[in-house]
Amino acid sequence: MNTLLETHEIETGPHPSISVIWLHGLGADGFDFAPIVPELIRPGWPAIRFVFPHAPVRAVTINNGFRMRAWYDIKSFDFKQRADETGVRESMAQVDTLIARENERGVTASRIFLIGFSQGGAVALANGLRREAGLAGIVALSTYLPMADTIANEMTQAGKHTPVFFAHGSGDPVIPVAIGKASHDALAQLGVSSQWHDYPMQHAVCAEEISDLADWLDQGIGKL
Repeated sequence: MNTLLETHEIETGPHPSISVIWLHGLGADGFDFAPIVPELIRPGWPAIRFVFPHAPVRAVTINNGFRMRAWYDIKSFDFKQRADETGVRESMAQVDTLIARENERGVTASRIFLIGFSQGGAVALANGLRREAGLAGIVALSTYLPMADTIANEMTQAGKHTPVFFAHGSGDPVIPVAIGKASHDALAQLGVSSQWHDYPMQHAVCAEEISDLADWLDQGIGKL
């Protein structure tokens, strides 16, 4: 049984009917993206619960084994071997536990958006596309698709029909924009409704990106 991760939560109103689970990047924590919530939400949206989990602390190989919050170990700079599959799948299971808690709190999977930045985005993609109970949407910020060689066989019908929002910095020195775009294109070829955006920034987020994400979420919320 997976231990429930510690989380920081923000509710935009009483009795939330929609949840957003937001996974931070390597070395950060659940507080990292909380300040974006006021910039993101739109008037007229139903009450939303934003759940910001803290990743476990683990040794990261490419950082000389230094222990930090990480969703998985990074063993190589080669993106084909970059993500430790065991760690990715452990984090996927922990996300499943968070989703199950939202279900217990009255929010079905179809009303949950899964967002992640960088390493968190990789886990969001890996989890969301393989789920039997589809999500409202997946948001992949400055990231890439891990375990890409198994996605065609492991992606569920629900995962295939879950819309995906990709956003990336054109000058990203950590995860080159071409890597992110290749992940988007691979999913599009598999029939996923995947939307691509890039911005003149590095490994970060920007105001235009948050505005575009709000537009995309607004469309998704309107269909719930």
